[in-house]
Amino acid sequence: MRTIKHAIITLVSSGFLVATGATLAQETPTTAPAGVKLVEAKAVQDLQAKGAVLIDTRKANEFSEATIKGAISVPYDPEKSAKDVSFDATQDKYDMGKIADKNKDYVVFCNSGTCWKSYKAAVMMAKVGYKNVNWYRNGVPDWKARKLPME
Repeated sequence: MRTIKHAIITLVSSGFLVATGATLAQETPTTAPAGVKLVEAKAVQDLQAKGAVLIDTRKANEFSEATIKGAISVPYDPEKSAKDVSFDATQDKYDMGKIADKNKDYVVFCNSGTCWKSYKAAVMMAKVGYKNVNWYRNGVPDWKARKLPME
């Protein structure tokens, strides 16, 4: 009886998720894409101290709520392509006009491992010839949890 009850609850829960369109967010890869270096919070701090540009790829309203101190907003928006390593960048918009120097050090970030904006931005930057692209996969939530400077 208990097994049947569990099966019914599972089925109803699954149906609810499908009906509401809720899905589990797909994680970004745990390794950096070609031409990009995966970095953690300490490396982000070191890079920033040496003059690297920190790029918040989240939407403008998210940036205005709170971001890593000193970061600039270069939103990867709209993000219409699949949340997948083989995404089609032509479906998205990422204006690199604010980051014209391809030889500078850059750190891109967003909202952790389920946020694809920074991953996609890093891929696009590397593909068009940016030499020093760093991807802070853990992003804003990790930075906040470490109580590092926000603005």
